[in-house]
Amino acid sequence: MPYPTFPSDCSSALCRHLSPELYARLKDLKTRYGYTLDQLIRSGMENPDSSIGVYAGDEESYRLFAPLLDPIIREYHGFDPEKERHRSDMDPAHLDAPDPDPEGKYVLSTRIRVGRNLHCFPLGANLARRERLIVECLVSDALKSLGGDLAGTYYPLEGMDDATKARLIEDHFLFKEGDRFLESAGLNRDWPEGRGIYHNHDKSFLVWVNEEDQLRIISMEPGADIGRVFERLSRAVSALERKLSFAYDERLGYLSSCPTNLGTAMRASVHIRLPKLGEDMETFREICDRYELQIRGIHGEHSESEGGIYDVSNRRRLGITEVEAAGEMARGVRELIEKEKRL
Repeated sequence: MPYPTFPSDCSSALCRHLSPELYARLKDLKTRYGYTLDQLIRSGMENPDSSIGVYAGDEESYRLFAPLLDPIIREYHGFDPEKERHRSDMDPAHLDAPDPDPEGKYVLSTRIRVGRNLHCFPLGANLARRERLIVECLVSDALKSLGGDLAGTYYPLEGMDDATKARLIEDHFLFKEGDRFLESAGLNRDWPEGRGIYHNHDKSFLVWVNEEDQLRIISMEPGADIGRVFERLSRAVSALERKLSFAYDERLGYLSSCPTNLGTAMRASVHIRLPKLGEDMETFREICDRYELQIRGIHGEHSESEGGIYDVSNRRRLGITEVEAAGEMARGVRELIEKEKRL
């Protein structure tokens, strides 16, 4: 395949960092799982409006294609993968994140999730059908071992009955096929086989199996008690780590399909009502930039706000610990609320 061409208005990280010389240098390389540069960049080629445009296919992708991926990682995370090493800390005792909205006037809900992938398996974009089924079996078996407030039920997507599907949609738990960025990366292959959802009885703990990453481990609840949500997530991850071996790199932390989810692979977010601040997006963005926060619409990435409600989350995931990221998010949310009150 010759060097790909991009439309003149393309602004993705892939467009900015892939040169003809770099393409020629990397195009014939192949990981031990057979993943190539053309597969790595396919989503960004087919979707030039991507913000990033690359998906790794296995752990080795981050080493073999480092000349392309390292500059993207450096730009997004402000972290130099050639010189720095990631640190992890999920100890709730180290978290400084008091409830930023104890009266419950602004924050509707808090949700913290981490992505995880199994060591010695390809990542989702390069996962064969048989391997995906093995991953589902290993993960669902580990989930059955959870007890206490984490105990729950695993629901495979394949063959799911209409009543269960309707309930999971109503609870906003069900993930769906159709994202064109994931489709181009190969992450929707063999849908819905090998995929499923687990949740506890209180609906405060959820695991997606074989969506973008092999596990999306999620803790959530109404309100703004970030500490309690984080503590539940920490316990769940620790329990699963006793059963499963996760892909981890000394440079890059926990490995994920998308380079934006490296390091902690954590997204700590709130749904927050800020109608006045939403009318002054310049100030809104200034505060979020100060605390390295990302603004999304009510339905997540590529969506709009409804009723002045926004999804606000940490942007930094690499080179910062989990407790630091959650604490930074809490401080930013507190300032957003103070500004909304003044307005």
